[in-house]
Amino acid sequence: MKFCTDVDRCPIGYTRILAFARFIGIAAVVAVFAQSKAKDSIPHLASTSFAWLSGADWFDPPPGTGRGPIRQDPDYPYVGNVGANGRQVTVRLGNYKDPVLKPWAAQQMRESNEEVISGKRAVGFAAQARCYPGGVPGQLLYPAEPMYFIQNPNQVWMIWQRDHMVRRIYLTDKHSENVKPSWFGESIGHYENGELVVDTIGLSTRNSYIDNLRTPHTEKEHVIERFKLSADGNALEAHVIVEDPETFNEPLHMVQRWRKVKNPLLETVCAENNGDHFKQNLFPLPEATTPDF
Repeated sequence: MKFCTDVDRCPIGYTRILAFARFIGIAAVVAVFAQSKAKDSIPHLASTSFAWLSGADWFDPPPGTGRGPIRQDPDYPYVGNVGANGRQVTVRLGNYKDPVLKPWAAQQMRESNEEVISGKRAVGFAAQARCYPGGVPGQLLYPAEPMYFIQNPNQVWMIWQRDHMVRRIYLTDKHSENVKPSWFGESIGHYENGELVVDTIGLSTRNSYIDNLRTPHTEKEHVIERFKLSADGNALEAHVIVEDPETFNEPLHMVQRWRKVKNPLLETVCAENNGDHFKQNLFPLPEATTPDF
């Protein structure tokens, strides 16, 4: 921040600052401009040298924020591959008895669980495992492989290494009048207090869930995400609010975290050799109905 003390020689724009300073004092001017700068500051999310790596489950929000995410069915505790320590690994089964769920959503989750419990399927559907887009906010739970950001004045791109899947966030303040439902919907965003704030609507429902427990949603789903860097810049956190009055009795508040890792920028394709080789009745991989060329 520069200030001019000679009004006759000040560049355009400096005279107003000087007059303002004489009125309220130079210290107050510095505070005003610093506050303005902080409010509009842009977090450094993008780089060719680093990427972001996360886990596959939602964290609880800070106390007092609101109710947290749907959890594993307590009758069937989840034991993952990591940290099993000799215990039998189990599968993900959502708690369909959670009172936040509308009856239709609870019924759908119960039926999905029953397919696994009865042995009809080895595991329930998971977008990450069966090569489908994860939707919003479910795609934030993509584990094992990193994601990247590209930032320019008009858009922010989130790119996942797996399949080089791209989600576009348009830096504008208004949604389109008619939004056609799609995997990632229509995301608009802005920077606020050093955070990237994203507002998403227009989300399709086929094979789309808000988590890896197959918690469904309707096309009325509305998602707000706030992406914030840690003080040292080595971690990223997103506070996510999911509103869907036709699915949930109140909004869900969920947190995802990433750690900064080196950017390998590998090319990986989910569907290569990812078939149902052991006849487990896995959900089929997505297939195109027409050739690409």
